[in-house]
Amino acid sequence: MIATAAGALATIVFVSSAMPMLVKAVVTRDLRSYSIWSLVLSEIGNGLQWLYLLSLPLAPIHFLHAFYTLTTAVMIGLRLRYKD
Repeated sequence: MIATAAGALATIVFVSSAMPMLVKAVVTRDLRSYSIWSLVLSEIGNGLQWLYLLSLPLAPIHFLHAFYTLTTAVMIGLRLRYKD
């Protein structure tokens, strides 16, 4: 019970910390500081991590990782769309 609550709270904190970056990227369309290769490698890592996570019972980490996967995909899309 305590571990699940800590996981849920950590998920909220991590999502809250990433949202300003995502909002700024969408609003300013300035993604020059983001390397496309770094973003692509992150998304490959996310995909590989899903192979492990899917073997676990549903927990807050699944929601956190889904957020990371979606956020990285959005950043890749924005980086490609608004490239210099």
